[in-house]
Order: sequence, then C-alpha cells, then structure tokens
Amino acid sequence: MKLYHVSEEPDIEIFEPRPSPQVYDQITGYVVFAVSDEMLHNYLLPRDCPRVTYFAKADSLQSDINNFIGCSKNKYIINIEESWLERVKHAVLYLYELPIEAFTLLDKGVGYYVSYKAVKPRKVLKVVDLLNELEKRDVELRVLSTIKELAIEVSKSTLQFSIIRMRNAQ
Repeated sequence: MKLYHVSEEPDIEIFEPRPSPQVYDQITGYVVFAVSDEMLHNYLLPRDCPRVTYFAKADSLQSDINNFIGCSKNKYIINIEESWLERVKHAVLYLYELPIEAFTLLDKGVGYYVSYKAVKPRKVLKVVDLLNELEKRDVELRVLSTIKELAIEVSKSTLQFSIIRMRNAQ
C-alpha cells in the first residue's frame, strides 16, 4: 500500500500539520492528511473542484447500484460539474508519496490517513493528463450541469461515497 498527498504545487519539501477541514471526533490536533493509493482517484482533480464520488460495497443494495452506477463497466464513479471540465483537462497535479509508518488510519471507506507530525515526501509524481489517469484507475467520470441534488441522493444510499468541495458547486 502507498499513501499520497495530492497538490497543484510542484515543490513541497515537507508537510506540516494543519487544522483539519473535516470534523472527525478522532482528530485531536493539527494533522497532515494522506489518502491511500486505492482511493487516490477521488483526488485526481483540481483541489477546488466539487465532486461526488461513489462505488458499490459488498452490502450495497442492488437498487442503489442500478440507480447510481447503472451498467457502467467501471468500479468507481466520479461526478463533476460541466463548468469544471476544461480546468480538469488542463490541470497538472503532483502526487507526493508519503511514508506509511508516519500515518494512522482515520477513515477506511474513503482511504484517509493522518499524521500529527511533519512528514517529508519520499518522492513526487507529476500527472499531466488527469482524464487518462482516472481511466487507468477504473473510474468513470460523469459530467453534469449540477451535482447538488446527486450529492443529497447518494448520501442517502448504501453506496460508499465521498462528497468533496461542495461549497464550490453551482
């Protein structure tokens, strides 16, 4: 397993703990966030891009799978708004691989890990074609006029979901 921090900045030498933007009871101070390689696809978009992501779990209801995933051949679905598509096409991201031993699991469902100490990246990978990278990771990218209603609906489903940066949604 590998852990990553995704950024649009190309030259980060050390990640210092910061206040958590999420409300997790388990977090008791400033942290460095990392995401597992398995869930990295959720972050292969510009940082501020609102998105609704999901996939079927073993206990997901067939009706939810039919309703939200349909006959997609991909395991993962990411929905963005059409106003973001051009930015996604032209964005460049940097994947900072972080040392696993510095982190503890926060949320397995979305692949979040945290460290309470500063972390130096092991290496950095540059990604210039986000659409291709998503495709390689078994993701179907869906482009909608708005994702607000979808976010509400999927949050009531039995799918594993992540709703990110909705404050930037139309």
